[in-house]
Amino acid sequence: MNINDRELELNKISSDDELFSALQLTNAENSYKHEGKKRLFVKITRNSLPQIKDKYPFLYLEHGRLSIDDSSVKWVDSDANVIRLPIATINTILLGPGTSITHESVKVMAAANCSICWVSEDGLVFYAVGQSPTSDSRNMRTQMQIASDPKKSLEVARRMYARRFPDQDLKGKNLKEMMGMEGHRVNHYYAEMAEKYGVGWKGRVYKPGKFELSDITNKILTSSNVSLYGILTSAIYSMGYSPHIGFIHSGSPLPFIYDMADLYKDKLCIDLAFALTKKMGGRYSRELVEETFINRVIEMDILGIVGRDIKAMLEGSDK
Repeated sequence: MNINDRELELNKISSDDELFSALQLTNAENSYKHEGKKRLFVKITRNSLPQIKDKYPFLYLEHGRLSIDDSSVKWVDSDANVIRLPIATINTILLGPGTSITHESVKVMAAANCSICWVSEDGLVFYAVGQSPTSDSRNMRTQMQIASDPKKSLEVARRMYARRFPDQDLKGKNLKEMMGMEGHRVNHYYAEMAEKYGVGWKGRVYKPGKFELSDITNKILTSSNVSLYGILTSAIYSMGYSPHIGFIHSGSPLPFIYDMADLYKDKLCIDLAFALTKKMGGRYSRELVEETFINRVIEMDILGIVGRDIKAMLEGSDK
């Protein structure tokens, strides 16, 4: 039977945690390789569509076309495989390189409250988002209510800093004091990694628009940070939160992205930068940075834990 004639059978799974990780995003056990390169996202086929409980956060697509067939949205990939997508059960479609979408598809997806994000390969750079006016705003409302209450907002910040200071009592510390502690910790960590990997370090330097003027370590830090921001922006939009409502960072366009990114930067970006500096031998390689970064995202299962981490930070529960 041709796939066009088959209906997608979607079975239920048992928990919200399974709901998020079923989405995959590959992890160490089910990593997907394309042309010898490990990828963050599983290639979408009929068999790889995840089982769902209610709605799963997002689906990543690249090199193909979204169009309408008999009022349903279908995905035609570069090999001419056709997969009918259960749009009503998807929060967000991530459109990667080489994709196109028809006006009618956008109309049907909007009616089903399925948002669209435009991203680079594997979502390492986030470009834009299209959301329906009637999309579910429960998580964003919760986020706004907490952020607008100074006491609750400070508690969220304390929980975020507690991840970096597990042995210290932060009760009674205000935001400025914790930010000062974090600045000292990060500078010490930079020095520790420089000594560990035998790399010269003169400090973090980032000049917007002048990437080529940075040293190798700072280039890797900047690139990996941008990739982490891109992945988290897609995930946070997909779960119905706002990147613009933060608890620690302010005066920037994506404070909640930066808040959450700081939970993962030590190993994912800082350790990676110093580890790769010596390996590059003075010649920066974007391909090596991306490959190593993706491998670490998979190893750490960032996209499998970010939903639980957000809930833990906002609600004060690790369950």
